[in-house]
Amino acid sequence: MKAGIFFTGTGPILILTAYEALDNPRLIEKLLAKGIKKFIAYEVSEEKVKEKYGMKYKVILGDLRQTDDLRVLDYDGHHVFYNFSFEDLGDPIFYES
Repeated sequence: MKAGIFFTGTGPILILTAYEALDNPRLIEKLLAKGIKKFIAYEVSEEKVKEKYGMKYKVILGDLRQTDDLRVLDYDGHHVFYNFSFEDLGDPIFYES
């Protein structure tokens, strides 16, 4: 399971995915289908996400199935941005279609 903060045109969102990488072509296809055509993504520790989101994380993770391998955990950009330190972020992944 991967967790990532995606900075999009409407602000940051926190995503959980079953894909092994945040730049996986299938994940990008799903993001494109949701209208996300350009982003900067940073992987964040799954442990840090569990710590910050608690029960909400467990509920969202429990709803993640093999056929539905992408979940938005938090789409409140202000909350996502201030919930994590820059030190929590992995290397940036840039994507533009």
